[in-house]
Amino acid sequence: MAKVRQDAWSHEDDLLLAETVLRHIREGSTQLNAFEEVGDQLNRTSAACGFRWNAEVRQSYEQAISIAKRQRKQKKRAMAAQEREVPNTNVLTSNSYQKDTEFAAEEFFSTMNEQKAHAEEKVEEINIDQVISYLKGLKKDLKLTEQKKHSLTSLEQEHKHLMEQNEQLKKNVKKLENQLENVQEDYQTFLQIMDRARKMVVFNDDEESNSPAFVMEKNGNLEQVAR
Repeated sequence: MAKVRQDAWSHEDDLLLAETVLRHIREGSTQLNAFEEVGDQLNRTSAACGFRWNAEVRQSYEQAISIAKRQRKQKKRAMAAQEREVPNTNVLTSNSYQKDTEFAAEEFFSTMNEQKAHAEEKVEEINIDQVISYLKGLKKDLKLTEQKKHSLTSLEQEHKHLMEQNEQLKKNVKKLENQLENVQEDYQTFLQIMDRARKMVVFNDDEESNSPAFVMEKNGNLEQVAR
């Protein structure tokens, strides 16, 4: 009968899982064997135990795992030293090599299962709602980018138009300055003409007022007449 459990993990379950995994590591076994052992005791699948270990429990036992691995290496060195002391070393070395090869293969598959569990966990975390939310956000950002691009284009066109107007105004101001200068010159010339005309009129009036008036008498003599 297949193992199916839907209830949550208790603190005791996590503790049992951690102790079993650490024991298997110290003894040179694989984590997969530890998951199967815990699964049998808790009526859970080995995959569920592996997922629980990698997702929740492992982070709290990193230091203990390092210690267990060192103990495993020490144990392997001690066993290797004992095997070298026993006769028929060729057979023992062959058996040791076979065990090491089997252990390496088990470690490899255990690592692959852990990576697979992590990948499955990540896949489960990315649901369809998150994908839709992400796409909506991406669409919103794209729309804002297009609006900013359009606004920037409008501002550039407006700036270009204002620059053209500014250049035209500068030309008009220069033209008006030239016209003003000409008007001022004409005005000065006009004032000089008016001044000369005024002086000429005054001079003529003075000559007319100072010139004597004469009348002819009956006998043909001229007689000055007082004004």
